[in-house]
Amino acid sequence: MKTVIFDSTITIDSPIGPITLKSLGNAVVKVELHGLEGPGAGRRSGHGSGHGSGHGSGHTAQNAANPTADPSAPSSVLIEAAQQLSEFFAGERTTLDFAVEPAGTEFQRTVWSEIGKVGFGEVISYADIARRIGNPNAVRAVGGAVGSNPVPLVIGCHRILGAASNITGYSGGDGLPTKRWLLAHENISYRDVPANRRDAETPLKIE
Repeated sequence: MKTVIFDSTITIDSPIGPITLKSLGNAVVKVELHGLEGPGAGRRSGHGSGHGSGHGSGHTAQNAANPTADPSAPSSVLIEAAQQLSEFFAGERTTLDFAVEPAGTEFQRTVWSEIGKVGFGEVISYADIARRIGNPNAVRAVGGAVGSNPVPLVIGCHRILGAASNITGYSGGDGLPTKRWLLAHENISYRDVPANRRDAETPLKIE
């Protein structure tokens, strides 16, 4: 797993479980969806807690990037991100436009850029992305880049479906239950897999 360097962090509550946001300077570098059943669900350890408004109290990480950081206040970009996410989950916002700087390879960033063009309520397939980046045979590689997206929701990888609108794995939160919630939130239709399928690891056809 790639190490993420950050100097401020905050955790907020959401309908899909706690979400931890990490920033470096003036941009968010990591969005972690813990899920309703994952680590951090129902508890707050080492992070600020978000309240209904999405603001909450912040906790600034004291790490190698900023060992003397003030532990009492999250960065301004985190405050903005928390507010936007609160409005998104409340149905008051369809665009998340706070600053992000996802770290990845050139190929990954190219894929993420294409995903970022897909708006609220829209979908795209893995094959569509491969064609758009000029490499139609790279469907599997596209799938790998999608799974490595460090800022889900902002770069909406939940909006990617497989062949014939089939739902595919999701690496955030509780896996497919989280993806189903997000798709329903945006009124996106899809062909489902068995409801007891939670994981994002078992290979699925993604062409």
